[in-house]
Amino acid sequence: MTTPDPQDGRDRAARLHLHGLVAHWQDATQAGWALTLLDWEEDERARRSQDRRLKDAKIGRFKPLCDFDWSFPTRCDRQAIEALMRLAFIATPATPSLSDPTASASQHSPGTIAYHAVLNGHNALFTRAGQLLGDLAAIDSASALRRRLAHYAAPTLLVIDEVGYLSYTNRHADLLFELISRRYETKSTLVTTNRNFADWHEVFPNAACVVSMVDRLVHNAEVIAIEGQSYRLKDARTLRTARRPKKAGKAMTAPAKPGLPLFFPLDIPTPWTPDQALAVFELLTELRDKIWSCYAIDIQQEIQSQQAPTD
Repeated sequence: MTTPDPQDGRDRAARLHLHGLVAHWQDATQAGWALTLLDWEEDERARRSQDRRLKDAKIGRFKPLCDFDWSFPTRCDRQAIEALMRLAFIATPATPSLSDPTASASQHSPGTIAYHAVLNGHNALFTRAGQLLGDLAAIDSASALRRRLAHYAAPTLLVIDEVGYLSYTNRHADLLFELISRRYETKSTLVTTNRNFADWHEVFPNAACVVSMVDRLVHNAEVIAIEGQSYRLKDARTLRTARRPKKAGKAMTAPAKPGLPLFFPLDIPTPWTPDQALAVFELLTELRDKIWSCYAIDIQQEIQSQQAPTD
């Protein structure tokens, strides 16, 4: 066992700006508590730094990749996604992309990668495309827009989720192009999209910068294609299966009806106050969500059968 070099401890105290400890280093080392104090201070600062970076990352709730069922997607390069978890692309820096039309894996990967980057000492920021572009487009002041672009350009890793679910204006396209250009070959950007890059002209119709923006995204990057059914529908199916035994054990108070009518006569009373109307509206919204959580698979199948061409 080697004896710690007192000068190393003094240098550590100087890096921590513990000037009083540096000035009385000889007395502190003779008392025997100086190095222990440095260990405490470094550990506490590391913990507070990690907590701050996690808060600033705005990752929110996400499903860890360790819970992902790799056999669920019909196409998924597991080795490529696990390579992203090793964060080698941050050192390049590169702009990897996940092309996942049905969100069969992108529910897990982006948040997990951002979280893992923070734990490894990097600054990260997670945002959805609609939130990012809406934030930038709402700024009228040129100086405020420059500051906001600098905010998004600063993190070591920027995750832009769900590009392609909405269509955007030329201004949105110009703002995203400006952000991608600022980060190009200096910071890593991870993009998830439900569209092929060749179809991004539909996401940003009539925008002249789409080709240049895609060119910067795919340069020195790997596009990981994922195919399969929606993981949310899989969760809904699992939840529905778990609820079936509880429903089967309940006593029926009335005989089951063969089906529900296609249309219900609805008569909205005119003397409702705004508060009453809002209360009913919120109740119906909650009822809709509960119906969807129980019958999402059946509803999807019914919609597909109704949309299928008839012979």
